[in-house]
Amino acid sequence: MKFIVSSTSLLKQLQAVSGVLNSNNALPILDNFLFEIDKNQLKVSASDLETTMTTIINIESKDTGNIAVPAKLLLETLKTFADQPLTFSIDTKKFGIEIISDYGKYKLTGHNGDEFPKLPSIESSSSLDLDAGVLASAINKTIFAAGNDELRPVMSGVFCQLSTDDITFVATDAHKLVRYRRTDAKAQAASSFIIPKKPLNLLKSTLASVSGNVKIEYNKTNAFFSFENTNLICRLIDGKYPNYEAVIPKENPNKLTVDRVSFLNSIRRVSIFSNKTTHQVRLKIAGSELSISAEDLDFANEASERLTCQYAGEDMEIGFNSKFLAEMLSNLNCENVNLEMSAPNRAGILLPSEKENAAEDILMLVMPVMLNS
Repeated sequence: MKFIVSSTSLLKQLQAVSGVLNSNNALPILDNFLFEIDKNQLKVSASDLETTMTTIINIESKDTGNIAVPAKLLLETLKTFADQPLTFSIDTKKFGIEIISDYGKYKLTGHNGDEFPKLPSIESSSSLDLDAGVLASAINKTIFAAGNDELRPVMSGVFCQLSTDDITFVATDAHKLVRYRRTDAKAQAASSFIIPKKPLNLLKSTLASVSGNVKIEYNKTNAFFSFENTNLICRLIDGKYPNYEAVIPKENPNKLTVDRVSFLNSIRRVSIFSNKTTHQVRLKIAGSELSISAEDLDFANEASERLTCQYAGEDMEIGFNSKFLAEMLSNLNCENVNLEMSAPNRAGILLPSEKENAAEDILMLVMPVMLNS
């Protein structure tokens, strides 16, 4: 079995799917890419049993067949080539692979492609088409807020809530929460599911260069994403997502509006002087002045800065984890942000002051930390 392929286009597609590979696999066959050759097309798959990603590359070949190729060895070899055609010769009986380049020959041993796990088929599924940019934006703006707690697996993914009016993506780790809603995308029927972080990170890095639509098919156990020449199928997280709407405080009479970049830079500078365990920064708002301070009593470090702001409400002091605040502010794209609060022990809500896109509705919530007065 033989085929000829461009080294750079092969490397680019392999790198796109290689994010699926785990460093320690239960099945040794999962340390390989599955190559399926069908005349002038090469289909490459990578899997960790939970997530499988496939991509299609144009090649020159008259043959059909499959082989499992050691992923790490192949990637390391391809990274060293300038763009050139590579000829792969495969011995289908002994699974030997010979790669011929302009420089020389390289031999490696593959495995029987039939041992590679079969893709799960999606039965009785529903589907929708979503603009690639909308999906990428939804992932970028929510994934950082998802949790890492293995004891609460439902919170370690992003919750997708589909309705006939809009689509909502939610992520929370109980300290921070992001709700991202799009009114320019809808489903034919209401449904919801939780997607794990790993496939979302893979989509995030792949969708950056994709234009057009992504087709999403889903049932109770799996979700299947297809776009351009790439497919990704992943197992969904089983369980009931917490009622996130109940956590969002409705009455927030104290409203602060401040320049997003100045606020973010102040928090980044001041937080260097904060306690390394709590990362606490103190916001003191009075009139049109916002004072941001932090201290680390163990080392007698402290810092404070002042910003001008617009504020309506009672003077107040509230403490937040600076890491969470900085993360949220850097994931917003607006010029000014609104911070809405009710009391020093209740969650604060961050909203963009001005909308880039009328169809986009984004709300970020951050829990306060107790101030030691």
